[in-house]
Amino acid sequence: MFRNWQTVDDMLKKAADTAIRDVVNVKRGERVLIVTNPVEDVYTISVALHDAVSQVRGVPVLMVQPVKSQIDMAEEGVIKALGSEPAVLISMSAEKIGKDARGIRSPYEYNEERYDHIFDFLLDGKKTMRAFWSPGVTKQIFMDTVPIDYGRLKKESLALKKILDDALEVSVTSDKGTDVTIGIAGREGMLDNGDYRKGGEGGNLPAGETFISPEIGRTEGVIVFDGSISLSEGEVIIREPIRVEVENGFVRTVDGGDEAGKLTETLLLSEQNARAFEKDGKIAQGAGEVYAKNARNIGELGIGLNPKAKVIGNMLVDEKAFRTCHIALGSNYDNDAPSLTHLDGLILDPTLTVRYGDGTTRVIMNRGDLQL
Repeated sequence: MFRNWQTVDDMLKKAADTAIRDVVNVKRGERVLIVTNPVEDVYTISVALHDAVSQVRGVPVLMVQPVKSQIDMAEEGVIKALGSEPAVLISMSAEKIGKDARGIRSPYEYNEERYDHIFDFLLDGKKTMRAFWSPGVTKQIFMDTVPIDYGRLKKESLALKKILDDALEVSVTSDKGTDVTIGIAGREGMLDNGDYRKGGEGGNLPAGETFISPEIGRTEGVIVFDGSISLSEGEVIIREPIRVEVENGFVRTVDGGDEAGKLTETLLLSEQNARAFEKDGKIAQGAGEVYAKNARNIGELGIGLNPKAKVIGNMLVDEKAFRTCHIALGSNYDNDAPSLTHLDGLILDPTLTVRYGDGTTRVIMNRGDLQL
């Protein structure tokens, strides 16, 4: 509970200052685009960030659009504002910033890579923009988890990245029944460590994970989600574990209780919407089936590293929690498995073992305890 409004104001100001000065390091004269919704918590945080940018003599622009889900399109004005190529983009959204209708119809190209959102084009392609995004954040989460020891986070996240970069595969097991092997040969680990000070760098805030996009078609086994999971209706705490069988990198069966049923519904909805989008011209001809198939792709393996994050049913913070890993169904971060959805599911107290090309193995997490 908040003790008083002065305390809240001070804590929020501190967190906003940390984000602007330490995380994205806004400099004098830099244009910063902040996109939010008319929802109290994200709007209030956005105003605090706007003020923090002004304090360092940056040039903040605050845009408010309706709340967007994973399958909604961003407002045209937001996409055009991104087209002005701000130095920094902050998505402080109740859910998502929204998809880029123009980019889906006709992807942006840079160095022979294709991007279906101008955000990805500027961040990952041209690397002229840096960013952070906080879908579903609350004031309490922002104040609790943003002012952390970023030095420690950078050290641990980089150590994990180096381990994953050199490995062929990762096996994940848990007492609840997870037993899955994920191929990662040729993939590189990515850092969500709060160091977004250069063009091309970006991630969540709160920060705190190392993650990787699995090889397409190279995940086999059983995943048992028992923490929280992203669904079409939002994130929920899992009351009855969800058992997912994976073959050749794609989900084949989903079993469990109510949450398992809702996950199945979400996957079907993603597939149906992909085909409908193609029919309506929102996706290029021939791409509907690709997007539909990839709704069941294994799109991410991530390891939580934020010591102040807790599993509360909000994936923005859940996936950063110590003693957890998460596996996502849907699109990936190497941009070679496009989908309308990216559904993170949490596994509590897992054991992760990497295997190298020479056959040797290394345990990097043992029943939730990080082993670095």
